[in-house]
This record gives sequence, C-alpha cells and structure tokens, in this order.
Amino acid sequence: MDRLDEIAAFAAVAETRSFTQGARRLGVSGAQVSKLVARLENRLGARLLNRTTRDVSLTDTGRAYLDRAKDLLEDFEVLEASVRDQDGPRGTLKVSAPMSFGAHQLTPALLEFAAAYPDVSLDVSHTDRMVNLVEEGFDVAVRIGRLSDSSLVARKLAEVRLVTCASPQYLQERGTPSSLEDLAAHETVIDTNGPDPTLWRFTAGGEIHDVRVHGRLRFAGADACVAAARAGFGLTRVPAFAAADELRAGNLQALLCGFESEMIHVHCVYPHARHLAAKVRAFVDFLARRYAGEPEWHRGWR
Repeated sequence: MDRLDEIAAFAAVAETRSFTQGARRLGVSGAQVSKLVARLENRLGARLLNRTTRDVSLTDTGRAYLDRAKDLLEDFEVLEASVRDQDGPRGTLKVSAPMSFGAHQLTPALLEFAAAYPDVSLDVSHTDRMVNLVEEGFDVAVRIGRLSDSSLVARKLAEVRLVTCASPQYLQERGTPSSLEDLAAHETVIDTNGPDPTLWRFTAGGEIHDVRVHGRLRFAGADACVAAARAGFGLTRVPAFAAADELRAGNLQALLCGFESEMIHVHCVYPHARHLAAKVRAFVDFLARRYAGEPEWHRGWR
C-alpha cells in the first residue's frame, strides 16, 4: 500500500503540474505528497519530475512511468470498485452543475435521487465555471450547451429552447416586436453565458437568421436577466427553464414565437473509465429517466 500511495501522489502531481493541486486532489497535505514523491524517486533511483519555483514538469523517465502508473491505479480502482459495488450504489458522489439550472431544475431531482439511494451521499457544487472534473475530483457534471472536452463521456438528458421575452409593462411602453428587424429598436438585457452573447440566432423556413442586439445591462446568469426583464429594463433571451415560471404567471411574455429559437442541450458528463462506479451509473440513469420526454419547462406558456 505504501508503494501505491507513492504512485498515486506522483500521478496527482504530474497530472495537475502542481504539488499543491495534487495534494488537494488526494485530500492530504502538500508536505505529505512531496514526501511520497521523493520516496518514490529515491526507491527507483530516477528523477521523475522537474521542479521549478513556478512549475512542475515530467522528465522523459517520468512521462514513461506515468503512462504505466495510470494503468496500474485504474486497475486498482476497478478492483476496489467491483467489491464496493456488489451491494449497489454507495459512497460520496461529487456533482457540478450550472447555477440557474441547478436552482430551477436539478435540486428537486437531486432530492429525489437522495431519497431513492440512501447509501449515496451528495456533494453538489453550483457554478457556471467550466470545472475540470479530473483535476477537481468531480465524479459527474451536468452541462448545458456545446461540449468542448472530448475526453469526457457525455449522455444527453434533454433539450432547452432559448426564449425571447419581456414584461407587459415594457411592451406597452415600447411596442411588441413582430419581426427580427424590430429587435434593433429595442433595449435588451444580455446573458453573457455564451460564446457571442449579443448575437441572437433564429430559424425560419429552414434558414438561419443572426441578429445583433444591444443593451446596457449584462449579466453572467439567466436568473438576473429574467429579474431585469420582469422589472421592465428590456427584452431578454434566456433558457426556457429560467423563465418558465414568470411566463406562466404572466410576468413575462414570450416574443417572436413564429421564429424557432436555437435549441441547447443538457448533458451529463463524466471521465472515461473502464469501470463506471455504480453511484455514477445510477445517477446518470436516474437523470435520463427524470428528464425523458417533453421537458416541463416548455409547457404551460407556449
């Protein structure tokens, strides 16, 4: 086990390029990780890492050793997981999810999952930051929009329509847009979560129409955009799950419904592994069943 601890410490430092981050991943002190790596190098009689005040990098020997070490660590994890999973899903499941979707949609599902799987503990982080699952120790993440990390396994859960909306008060004062060209005359509240937030994309008759909008209020979050639109500051365009309650209550009005808005996807993502832990498989399957069919956030206001 001592040798396995040494290998695990080396792999964590090598993959994070930091003794501090490697220690954080393992949940031990930096001094302990440094001691384990030094002991491994002394036992092997070879330097595996180059250390500077700013960076940690692999030597050629370290790079070759890391490839084999990762296989060994994964085999050991598969062995342990095969024993742990005999009694079904258990242990702590660390989940990352976007803030708005987490607040509006995921939390009720998490509570249902917790009730269904009492041997699984949940550690949930709501953030719009794109976390690194491996380096930060997450088992699974819920992500919305385009996926860029091809090293992760992804399972589609649902589709989300982007809805353009405004308050009745604003529309009474400024008029209701009936065409895409009308958007140029309106103030907008812009959700900056996206590659090009001021470019709104619609489709009509199979053709794509891109419209550039402007607005003095910008928020990195759909909830703030919904609140500003409800207060009469302009039109906004947000995922349907963020605006559905306000739309059903009549506090916001959906606009330009004759034009299809861009659809974005909700995925569960998790790292590749030869053995998928029972707790992760149970969670992903549970969410896939939970969000099967027409999402509730598209109902009752269209």
